[in-house]
Amino acid sequence: MHATQVRPQGIACVTEALHRHESVSVVAFVRLARYTPAVMRHATIFLGLFLTASLALPLLAQFPHSGNDRTAARSMVISRGGIAATDQVIASQAAAEILARGGSAADAAIAENAAMAVLEPMMNGIGGDLFAIEYNAKTGKLTGLNASGWAPEKLTVEFMKRKGYKEMPMRGIYSVTVPGAVAGWAALHQKFGRLPWKELFQPAIYFARHGFPVTQFVAAYWADENAALKRGVNTGIFLPDGKTPKVGQIFTNPGYARALELIANQGPWAFYKGPIAKAILKTSDKLGGVMSAADLADFKPEWVTPISTTYHGWTVYELPPNGQGMAALDMLNIMERFPLAKDGFLSASAFHVKMAAQQLAYSDLRRYIGDPRFVKVPVEGIISKAYAAERAKTIAPDKAACHVSAGDPLRYAGDTSYMTVVDKDGNIVSLIQSLYNHFGSAVVVPEYGFALQDRGALFLLDPKSPDVLAPRKRPFHTIIPGFMQKGPLHVGFGIMGGLNQPQAHAQFVSDVVDHGMDLQTALESPRFRNAALDGCDFYIEDRVPEAVREKLIKMGYVLHVRGAFASTIMGGGHAVMYDSATGMKYGASSPRKDGAAIPEPLPIFRSKKK
Repeated sequence: MHATQVRPQGIACVTEALHRHESVSVVAFVRLARYTPAVMRHATIFLGLFLTASLALPLLAQFPHSGNDRTAARSMVISRGGIAATDQVIASQAAAEILARGGSAADAAIAENAAMAVLEPMMNGIGGDLFAIEYNAKTGKLTGLNASGWAPEKLTVEFMKRKGYKEMPMRGIYSVTVPGAVAGWAALHQKFGRLPWKELFQPAIYFARHGFPVTQFVAAYWADENAALKRGVNTGIFLPDGKTPKVGQIFTNPGYARALELIANQGPWAFYKGPIAKAILKTSDKLGGVMSAADLADFKPEWVTPISTTYHGWTVYELPPNGQGMAALDMLNIMERFPLAKDGFLSASAFHVKMAAQQLAYSDLRRYIGDPRFVKVPVEGIISKAYAAERAKTIAPDKAACHVSAGDPLRYAGDTSYMTVVDKDGNIVSLIQSLYNHFGSAVVVPEYGFALQDRGALFLLDPKSPDVLAPRKRPFHTIIPGFMQKGPLHVGFGIMGGLNQPQAHAQFVSDVVDHGMDLQTALESPRFRNAALDGCDFYIEDRVPEAVREKLIKMGYVLHVRGAFASTIMGGGHAVMYDSATGMKYGASSPRKDGAAIPEPLPIFRSKKK
């Protein structure tokens, strides 16, 4: 069934009335008159309440929903308080508790990220990088944070070639860059935090010391890395009894608990200059690495201004390079040139346009992406409407363009952890953090039980490339937080999965804007993913009807059909929304992960402060 066909008649009538500036309450009441007298009696009572809720009608019109006929497996979470959404229910629960203690969205985001580092050790942790967007409900200002680390000063193209490398390794000590996550937490807390720093790490410390039951998706990811862990360095901590843990097995990491306690008590100094820094350098030196004490001590995250475009009345924000957010905006600008809403969600023409836009946007990404402190990246031109109009003209209405040479998809196949929070005041943090590949470099700091990231694998050794390796340079980054807003509606969102992220962001935005989906339905919606950087090979979920897939194949696409919710390929995601007209908050979580959106607990059973 088309997503555009599930709109209930009553809501459709309300939407039509809004467009004509008619009385929504009267029109909805007349619609109800078709039903039985009993229903009418209830409707009469309801009408009074309905009139008082008229400020919420723009939201209802934007996100129609029917309880009787729906395409989503579950509803959005709705709360007057805050909401936290992560890949792990107990991490979301911990963040919701931070909100209940008076914490800000930033406090809760730090707490849930620290917890996720314990609960999904293959995805993220203090050995990785971080990006975030913060929305301030009072001022309406958006602030971006780039906490991605740089290459060691002595890690150069010449050094790598002397070591016999023709390209950057995917694992090992030479793929390691300075981890930026802890510095990112500190920057967020200093600027937007409310609670004491130390409190934010207590849930994560508890999980690490006392253990947690391994969830279904995490157990599967863990098992997939069994061979890599056995080849890795100091990775035995992640192979209890010589095997990866099973679903429901309790996993503890006392070393990581010690590391988090040091960070909680001593701040980021413990990581970049103190005992954790010394342990990182000891591990690096033992393996012939070139990271120095100055590489760690000198690192600082960067506050950045988000880049944006408009899409049918919404403004969509991403972070500037060295991340790939500009590709999502590039895609949206191209997609906006076509009547996707008219075509319908599950139509071959809509999928074709989105796939073609992905191919065009990613060709730009591959050509121009780099660290803007070292190379000029033409962001303004790439996300301009004029450029999109020019690019859109190259899309044939019924034929795929497969002439662009394929890239190397294995270089960009990493995974990550995305999380988002809205607090009771409407402040939002959209945050993403990662080690890049599962368990990063497969080099573990043994004293403290965490893996170092392998983001250096995304550097190139070609001196002509904007992403060429250089001292203190940041590599191309796949992880991107997203944000979008229109009028009183403010949405923090993100979808995981390496190069999947920009194309998934663009599809999510289109689902909400073009096809009228609510947050939960948009996250659950069937998606595609280019199997490489470009070319016509696409993964697609089997919920896309066979007839639509056949039309795409006739256009020239090569489709690799996956399951209904293809977690590893399509990536999970989360979203929160603040309606500043009503004060209401909304949350959603993709079924492609183990997590959930959890509302801030009410103070019903909490003792009153004296």
